[in-house]
Amino acid sequence: MARAILAKLACAAALVALAAAAAAQNYPARPVKIVVPYPPGSLPDQIARVVSTKLHERFGQPFLVDNRSGALGTVGTTEVARSAPDGYTFLLTTNTTQAANVALFKDLQYDPVKDFAPVVVIAKTSMILLVKPDFPAQTLKGFIAYARSKNGQLSAGYGSAGAQVSIAKLKAGGKFETLDVPYKGVPLAVTDVLSGQVNFTFADFAVSLAQIRGGKLKGIAVTSAQRTPLAPEIPAIAEELPGFETVLWYGLVAPAGTPRTIVNQVYEATVAGIADPQVTSRFAGFGVDVAPMNPDEMGAYIKSEIAKWSKEAKQSGIQPQ
Repeated sequence: MARAILAKLACAAALVALAAAAAAQNYPARPVKIVVPYPPGSLPDQIARVVSTKLHERFGQPFLVDNRSGALGTVGTTEVARSAPDGYTFLLTTNTTQAANVALFKDLQYDPVKDFAPVVVIAKTSMILLVKPDFPAQTLKGFIAYARSKNGQLSAGYGSAGAQVSIAKLKAGGKFETLDVPYKGVPLAVTDVLSGQVNFTFADFAVSLAQIRGGKLKGIAVTSAQRTPLAPEIPAIAEELPGFETVLWYGLVAPAGTPRTIVNQVYEATVAGIADPQVTSRFAGFGVDVAPMNPDEMGAYIKSEIAKWSKEAKQSGIQPQ
């Protein structure tokens, strides 16, 4: 009897494997959705739209970008975690959604490791500390001195974990306090700096450079360990506060249980797409560097990033929401 049951289970498993293989061979048979847990116009959104175009070219089916912003990306990320693992839903994830949120929320509605299948890390970048051109300080040293003189009176907007942690690290290193204001996305925080609703923010290069070059905002310092060729005139925060660094990254994940054959197909197509010189050039215009990792590398990287961001959030005194 036991042998008969085991034989039936083995047969069922073989049928499931054959069905999965057949599905992978015909993949994709319909449009695929890429959920972006940030607003339209944000850097993750722009990266997703470039990648979706290349995946459409490769597979012949539309890869549709679906913006589901809110709560530092947790709204869209939770939606993908609960989606069917059939290869028709992906998440354009970031260091915020896949790592830092573990330390920023007491009751995170998803597990960034158990609930997702890593697919590919796409690119990395850093941020710029932004103020209005008429801000009383024009250098980081001056900014810190002014913030200390107005201790607790300056307001800081953030639309990502990278910005939130950078603000906390800057306050800890500069020994001052601010009123911190959360936003659904980085562009919204930048808009309120432009209008004078908040005094400063940290934003990625894609959002920052146009405002800086248009004279609407001033870049005080960058979060990379050294100055970047994209804006060599802007000093690194580490020049004033040694050891300061915040790196952002972007990638694709799928719901846990998504067939590895499909994961591999999307990984290979994405890497081929971002290797296109036109894409590399466009990413450079966004202020990001192509930095691909395969699914296994990404899985290990996510775990290391969770540990890193949790440590930095704790050291910066951030209390989970």
